[in-house]
This record gives sequence, C-alpha cells and structure tokens, in this order.
Amino acid sequence: MMDMTALDLRDRRVLIREDLNAPIRDGRVASDKRLTAVLPTLDGALDQGARVMVMSHLGRPTEGEYDAELSLAPVAKRLSELLQRDIPLVRHWLDGMDVVPGEIALCENVRFEVGEKANDERLAKRMAALCDVFVMDAFATAHRAHASTAGVARFAPVACAGPLLAAELDALGAALRDPRRPLVAIVGGAKVSTKLEVLKSLSGRVDELILGGGIANTVIAAAGTDIGRSLAEHGLIDFAAGLLRGEYGNASIPLPSDVVCAESLAPDARGRLKAVGDVGADEMILDIGPATAADFAGRLQDAGTIVWNGPVGVFEHPEFAAGTGTIADAVAASPAYSIAGGGDTLAAIEQFDVGDRISCISTGGGAFLEFLEGRRLPAVAALEDRASSAVPGA
Repeated sequence: MMDMTALDLRDRRVLIREDLNAPIRDGRVASDKRLTAVLPTLDGALDQGARVMVMSHLGRPTEGEYDAELSLAPVAKRLSELLQRDIPLVRHWLDGMDVVPGEIALCENVRFEVGEKANDERLAKRMAALCDVFVMDAFATAHRAHASTAGVARFAPVACAGPLLAAELDALGAALRDPRRPLVAIVGGAKVSTKLEVLKSLSGRVDELILGGGIANTVIAAAGTDIGRSLAEHGLIDFAAGLLRGEYGNASIPLPSDVVCAESLAPDARGRLKAVGDVGADEMILDIGPATAADFAGRLQDAGTIVWNGPVGVFEHPEFAAGTGTIADAVAASPAYSIAGGGDTLAAIEQFDVGDRISCISTGGGAFLEFLEGRRLPAVAALEDRASSAVPGA
C-alpha cells in the first residue's frame, strides 16, 4: 500500500477516514482513547499544510435520517480540545467543503448518508470528488466494505494508508506471519460460534491456545466434564472435541484445573472456588481459579509472542475478575511481543491498567478477528489494488 507519510500533502485536499466512534454520555465524550490514537495522523497532515477533512461514523443511525443523539458534535468539541484548534462540524459536507491549508474540518456522521453501508458507488464517487488524497486510517472499520472505507478508495485521485492503519497491520503481521516462538494466543468470549474461524486459524498457527469464557466452557464440556449451567454452545461440542483432538492444527490447548462458580450473576453473588470436575448442577463457571491462572501466566511468561482477544471470565463483576486480572498482568509482564484487540479486551486492559506495558493495542474488534482468521480486509484490499496505479506526489 501507499503510505501517507510518503506523500507531499502541502495545499492538497486530504480526506481522512478515522474511527472516532467514541462512547458519548450526557453529550460528552466519555473515553477519548480513539481520539488520541488519531492525533499523530492529523498532526502529520496539518503540519504539511494540508486541507484536512475527517470522516467517521458514530453508532448505528438509520441511513437518511439525521439523529442529534448520534451527531459527531461532542467528538468535534473534544477533538478541538486535544488538537488545540477549532474544528468545525460540517453537516452537509457532501456538497463541498472550504478548508484552507493547515486547517481541519470534521464531516458529520457518515452513517447518516444513504448508501454508506451498501458501499453505493455514487456516494463513494461524491466522497472521492472532495479530495486530492484519500487516507484510510481506521483499522477498526477496515473489515467493512462501506462507501467511506473501501468505496472511496477506488475513486479518489490518490488513495493511501494512514500511519495508524499501517502500524496496526505491521503489528499484526509481525505477530502472525513471522512471530517469535512460542506463539501463544488467548481467545475468550461468550460464544464459540462468533470465533469459529479464528479458532480454526489459530490452532494451525500458534503453539498454545488459551481459552476463556463460554468458549472454554464448551471445550471443557467436550472433554467430558460436567459444567452445570455454565454458558456453552452444546451444538458445537463436536467442533470443540475436534479442536482438542488436533483436527485443525497442533496447538496445545491447556484446560482449567480450577474454576470460580456461582449460581447467578447477581450483584451480591459470591464466587466459590472448585476443582473443574466438581461444578454443581446448578452452578455456572464464571472465572478461572488461581491455580489455572498461575499456570496460564507461566505459559505467557515463556512466550515469544502473545495475541490476546477476549477475557477469561466475567471480569466486570468483582467476584469473577481475578482470572482476567492475572492474565492481563501476565501479558503486560511477559518479555514477549504482545498484541491485544477487541472491545472486551480493551475494557479489561483499561480496568487493570496495563495498557502502557502491552506492545501493541489494536483499535479494531471485528477487523482484528477477521485478520486473525486470515481474511483480506476490504478496505486494505482496495488500497492494495490502487497502489500499483498511484504515483506518490502526483
């Protein structure tokens, strides 16, 4: 792909697709992590004297209908504070924008536009007509073939990758294509079905596959252990059994020896530590136990590369957070190259305050998973397809 940093952007109209889908509470940005992540890209373009226009989505509005609750106005305000410059929010931006060199404007929510999610060609061409250079910098949306991600890249005079997108792709490539061994993956989550292809792909790539949450429960059940009322997908027991038998790869899959159980997830629920084979008929497995956590932490200490997607327990509840906390600390303390991604994983990283000790934190959820599956991300594919015909500085 062409890289934004290789281009002369002086006095050029630069349209940048970012992911500014930040949580909004009471009309204010509740977490500005996604905003701070894009600052180097925006500063880089502004420092060159580019005429910068930024696109992003927010939430899931109905296309063709303006919704003040999903306006990017709070994002524009917070981004203005972070960049220490005025950033106007332009509602009817597709009609054209007048941005002077060295200044920046934010386009209103792209999902207000009819045809965005369908990757409508007419909409993509209108976006492309706004710019001299299109910069795709939103890894978190790179798995979506939308007008503002893949479509505009087809028609813009020049289309390139932004620094944030390029950095995440490089980090994931380093973790999966030429990793330092042992390569250990941690995959947690409620359902096997949502990560079926990821589990298949990783079992053939990694040396060890550590599982958590409902995914682990399904595998424990496939091993013949009673899991009581624990969350599991019993329709995928055969798949889980095949995973354990090595039908999809030779990854070692360590199973928990102890777990933390309860009969409910009520706020006043209290966890009970049990051997994995002693789970009662009315109990649910809600976390790994300390012996299992210590075992997994030791494996992470010896790893060369760690890929982390998903918690190993219901970490939002204080009674069932210890296992994920131990894993988070172990990933952070390991000398391995570590990369973590996914919404729940990012929430755990923030909760246990280990972000500054993880090698790379991916901004993507779905894109992170699809990359792990080995899929070609549509927005990245569009940039790659354009690279051979684009001329830097033209």
